[in-house]
Amino acid sequence: MNIDFANLQLQYQKYKSDIDTHIQTVLNKSNFIMGDEVRELEIALEDFTGAKHAITCSSGTDALLLAMMAMDIQPDDEIITTPYSFISTAETIALLKAKPVFVDIEPDTFNIDANLIEAVINNKTKAIIPVSLYGQPADMDAIQAIADKHNLKVIIDGAQSFGSLYNDKTDSNLGDISTTSFFPAKPLGCYGDGGAIFTNNEEYAKTIKMMRVHGQNKRYHHKYVGMGGRLDTIQAAVLLAKLPHYKKELEARQQVAQKYTAILEKSLQVPNIKSNRVSSWAQYTIRVNNRDDVQTNLKGSGIPTSVYYPIPFHLQECFKYLNYKQNDFMIAEKASKEVLSLPMNPFLSNKEIEYITSQLFSELGKY
Repeated sequence: MNIDFANLQLQYQKYKSDIDTHIQTVLNKSNFIMGDEVRELEIALEDFTGAKHAITCSSGTDALLLAMMAMDIQPDDEIITTPYSFISTAETIALLKAKPVFVDIEPDTFNIDANLIEAVINNKTKAIIPVSLYGQPADMDAIQAIADKHNLKVIIDGAQSFGSLYNDKTDSNLGDISTTSFFPAKPLGCYGDGGAIFTNNEEYAKTIKMMRVHGQNKRYHHKYVGMGGRLDTIQAAVLLAKLPHYKKELEARQQVAQKYTAILEKSLQVPNIKSNRVSSWAQYTIRVNNRDDVQTNLKGSGIPTSVYYPIPFHLQECFKYLNYKQNDFMIAEKASKEVLSLPMNPFLSNKEIEYITSQLFSELGKY
């Protein structure tokens, strides 16, 4: 049996008529930059999330960058975040010449440990960026309370978590600004790069809309130094076609995750989703020993897996200048050696899940 990790081709075939029609409409109009579909998608995203403003952009990375630019993050400002995420989370802080300040993660959720944040706050601290890793929001009540106490901003990196819930509220509608990614393999993906920024703050929304078109408040009049951060109209069309199916896909992801957990929980450390949260299940991530061997042998059985992420930020060469060292964030370091993400998509069948888990147990039994 050959398993598809994200099964984007099957998804395309299911929605082919809608997707092709939406794309063809854009081709017919040839309005490839900031076409009607961009604003239509933003309205649909506002409706889906309940956020007052949804502003599409060119990627999840650019969404984070635009959020910090709107907050006027300056060189030497400090932003507290996790050492365990995709590089964009910390990379965008560094691109603005601000300083990423890391605190360790929770061992069960892999998200930033809110209990460690206050100890690293100083007069240079301007914001906190929690990541909703693998699709589950961080402890936002605790993080928001700390931010309020110290007059800090909160930017949620929700690149993996569009459609997740925290206390029955989507994480696109939490913090000062929330961001997401529409990279193809994300729970809601387009067919290239894409992202969005969500906020209830009028000033941030107004600024971000200008920033994503080179800081323009009207054509060739530049109020800010901005960037080329627009979402392509064709990508907006793809997302418009896929969004109506998304709630159903989220429910299917939940069912896939529940089936995995029912089989694996007696033998492995399975994902721990807190009782006040609903994950979007971007990944189904377990911990294993002898990971490289397990991964290689599963691949030989037609089962693709992935490691999110093998090296924490503080041990990456690009962040050497921050002077962190091995064992500074031991929970993140341990996770980086053990995590393994199994195939996760809304279309996994019971037969496929049983095959994946039986092969996994077979491999683990060798060690």
